[in-house]
Amino acid sequence: MARSGVTAPQGFSAAGIACGLKKNGNPDLAVVLSDVPAAAAGIFTTNVVKGHSLKWSREHIRSGLARVVAINSGCANACVGEDGDRDAAVFAGFVSGHAGCPVEQAVIGSTGVIGYRLDMEKIEKGLEAAFQQLSPDGGIAAALAVMTTDTFKKEAEAAFELDGKLVRIGGFAKGSGMIHPNMATMISILTTDLSISAEMLDKALRTVANRSFNRVSVDGDTSVCDKVVILANGMARNKLVDREGPEFEAFVDSLGTVAVTLSKMLARDGEGATKLLELRVEGAPDPETAHVILNAIAKSPLVKTAFFGQDANWGRILTAAGYSGASFNPDTVDVFLGNLIVCRNGMGLRFDEEAALAVLKQQEITVTLDLKLGSVSDRMWTCDFSYDYVKINGSYRS
Repeated sequence: MARSGVTAPQGFSAAGIACGLKKNGNPDLAVVLSDVPAAAAGIFTTNVVKGHSLKWSREHIRSGLARVVAINSGCANACVGEDGDRDAAVFAGFVSGHAGCPVEQAVIGSTGVIGYRLDMEKIEKGLEAAFQQLSPDGGIAAALAVMTTDTFKKEAEAAFELDGKLVRIGGFAKGSGMIHPNMATMISILTTDLSISAEMLDKALRTVANRSFNRVSVDGDTSVCDKVVILANGMARNKLVDREGPEFEAFVDSLGTVAVTLSKMLARDGEGATKLLELRVEGAPDPETAHVILNAIAKSPLVKTAFFGQDANWGRILTAAGYSGASFNPDTVDVFLGNLIVCRNGMGLRFDEEAALAVLKQQEITVTLDLKLGSVSDRMWTCDFSYDYVKINGSYRS
């Protein structure tokens, strides 16, 4: 096995094991460990309801320092009252004990069904096994262990040169349903061996998240356990990045490459999805207009089912933009399916239905609305709605 994902950067090891939280016996506990304490930053769900493991991590990552991340799947540790808070603290204590670091440097996460307590006996035994299996080649195993309804693992990595040093970035993500902005829309762990201050790491993460993770929607739902966390351990030995400038921008660009790759994987693996849709708004007067329109289209069941059925019903797209709350002139809007224009200046065109069908049969489809009101553009990734989405979510607990 080769180093990949979260273990692509220097000084990181990972493991993923089955500790019995999932009924099917699949891997359900992941650990990522840095050889040394690392600068850390995180962004957490905006849902008012928050999981207990998430609340622990959100509170303690404010120190800007972390050594280890552990995430279980199969149980969300959410909505179980004070027991959930105590279980989260115990979970973090187990993790920090094995890592040999202060408990404040342990980041934890839980994902799965809401309303059930963690089985702490299984967590304790599982962590013992996971720490014994930690390896620089363990990135894949960790990515597999955080999956719930995902159908494939989601990993990415990138590298760039800085001060004559090769800096690496890696990460994994999980998510297939209950995905929508604003942050986070899934669980993602990112790592880098860059030497960077916690303040600038946080700034980079938020900049990148707004271009990637906050541009993904599967079904319009935002879960209670969602987060993205990044650790930077400095083992690339570059000069510390502690301010904006070319070095910081180079990091943001490479981090963006990893985040966008993971984000598109999340949309492509939407529950029951058969197509990845890239929605674009061009010619907007301001960022808010573009974003509001994109959110409305991405959440529209009528739009998403039309793409599943390969129906060039572009009127649903324009209608969703119209009820989004954004102010624009519908009489100037052009709509494209791929490169095929189907609506010009708000009016339908006689287009080639066979050409439209050829576009809609593709697994990746770009949809563009040109508002012709300005120079701002934005994009968002989503997927179609199939019969399987209902099947998956109608029996999620069973």
